[in-house]
Amino acid sequence: MTLAFGDGGLLPEFVDNPENRCPVVLLLDTSASMRGAPIDELNAGVASFRNQILMDDTASLRVELSVIAFGGEVRLVRDFVTIDDLSTPRLEAYGNTPMGGALDLGLRTLEARKRVYRRAGVHYYRPWLFLITDGAPTDGLLWQEAAMRAQEADLMGRLSFFTVGVEGADMEILGEIASPNRPPLMLQGLKFRDLFQWLSASVRRVSLSRVDARHVALPPVNGWARVGV
Repeated sequence: MTLAFGDGGLLPEFVDNPENRCPVVLLLDTSASMRGAPIDELNAGVASFRNQILMDDTASLRVELSVIAFGGEVRLVRDFVTIDDLSTPRLEAYGNTPMGGALDLGLRTLEARKRVYRRAGVHYYRPWLFLITDGAPTDGLLWQEAAMRAQEADLMGRLSFFTVGVEGADMEILGEIASPNRPPLMLQGLKFRDLFQWLSASVRRVSLSRVDARHVALPPVNGWARVGV
């Protein structure tokens, strides 16, 4: 295997852990409307995702998570790190909903990480981009171009793009953002923990499959979601 070099030599993450990688980007709405129980349950859900992946020794070395929050501004809360090295972030709710900027940053972050994998000679599974929101974009029409890029990547098999609306979300706009392959889902109440348990089970299946597998059967979503539009 060819290992990536940084300014100081071999990149330690690939020396210590040469496993295949399964990159997951969470785009999480942390706007003011998420205050109270919604943000508390979202934080609990992200923590449960980490804990579920850690129960699988192989998945914990292969699943890499990046967390991008959008509330008032777009913030890269966690850059890519394997779950065994992840400290769970504590998200707070404030501001408006710059969803277009979050989509754009999520796609750029993924492309940058894929370049790192290629330089390192590390194989990777189809990336996941997972958007959760209880509103609508407030940063103009930036979301339209970013959504088109995400949809194209999903349709071409370069990305698995999921959109989930929480109560209050503009499901009509989410329908325009979502890939035609994957209609937006509506979260049942505040079942964030159920959602993230489904997500952890899904990416665990992916991370234990062959890298070149075209289809991996995912668990049903009917325990936490319904098709939103």
